[in-house]
Amino acid sequence: MDALAELTGSIGSVGYGLAAIGPGIGVGIVWAAYIQATARQPESAGLTRTYAFLGAALSEALALIGLVVPFIFGQ
Repeated sequence: MDALAELTGSIGSVGYGLAAIGPGIGVGIVWAAYIQATARQPESAGLTRTYAFLGAALSEALALIGLVVPFIFGQ
């Protein structure tokens, strides 16, 4: 139990590092799906590009939330 009591420092940075894994994978999946959809049907590239940017933005919003939460609850 003493090891847990001596744990000091910025645990929030470790939490953010773990929180950034999910959005990173999500952005990769979004762009992989966009590339696959454009390769299958090139004439729909304009419409699917809009959805790809929207999906990437929503995934990155999760990363920003993961960055802010340790600052809010780190007190």
